[in-house]
Amino acid sequence: MIGMKTLRECVKEAQERKVAIGHFNISNTEGLWGVFRAAQSLSVPVIIGVSEGERDFIGVKQVVALVKSLREEFQYPIFLNADHCYSFEKVKEAIDAGFDSVIYDGAKLPFEENVKIAKQCVEYARASGRDVLVEGELGYIGTSSKILDSVPEGVDLSEKSLTDPNKAREFVEATGVDMLAPAVGNFHGMLRGGVDPKLNVERINKISETVGIPIVLHGASGNSEDDVRQAITNGMVIIHINTEIRVAFRQGLMKGLSENPDEVAPYKYLRPAVQAVEDVVAKKLKLFNNL
Repeated sequence: MIGMKTLRECVKEAQERKVAIGHFNISNTEGLWGVFRAAQSLSVPVIIGVSEGERDFIGVKQVVALVKSLREEFQYPIFLNADHCYSFEKVKEAIDAGFDSVIYDGAKLPFEENVKIAKQCVEYARASGRDVLVEGELGYIGTSSKILDSVPEGVDLSEKSLTDPNKAREFVEATGVDMLAPAVGNFHGMLRGGVDPKLNVERINKISETVGIPIVLHGASGNSEDDVRQAITNGMVIIHINTEIRVAFRQGLMKGLSENPDEVAPYKYLRPAVQAVEDVVAKKLKLFNNL
């Protein structure tokens, strides 16, 4: 049994051990059980992510209650993150509801505007009476977790378009964010043809050294295992996976329906979907934690 730590403590420990905490998005309780069972089987901390759309579907307060119930019943370091909030109002809603961390995503905004709102989010989190981690985002990597035929529109993977380490430091100092999600050759979603383009490991290293706070890799579905390993070695402390879980869930669901064509009890035909999520998450967690 692993002892109960706060998210901040888990992040600090991951940083010191040169491993990464897995962040997995869910849309329902089936996904939550798949992620939790995988983490529990390996005794590693885990973060549940819910985007604005996923939060609307499950319920903002409901997902807080679900994750909290697992944390309390099993005395387990499972945490909840409000993934990609595009406004201060959505950040405030998540903090008020009891989320452990929030991401303000102002990556598409001009630098000054991004700084202004991220700072407002940090100030609100600090005044909440709880230790809520705030993550900022600098560098546009797309917005949608799905299967892609090409790199998302508006995402430029050339070196000049990646997050500038000095600009990143300026952003961190001006906002006071606890963590930063940079653009380092990553993007949301995953390419249909197989493995996504390589990450810029040198840039990851430079940003990590320059900002001095934990950095987070978004859109890691589709990245090669070697790329992810190198990203962690060079400073990534949290790794986000969503699309791969969505694909696994759908395939598991189709299997459950096709193998049991007359079954009408959802908890029976959904079992393969839960298992499929658990399998993907376990594989990722082994990679992130050098297991």
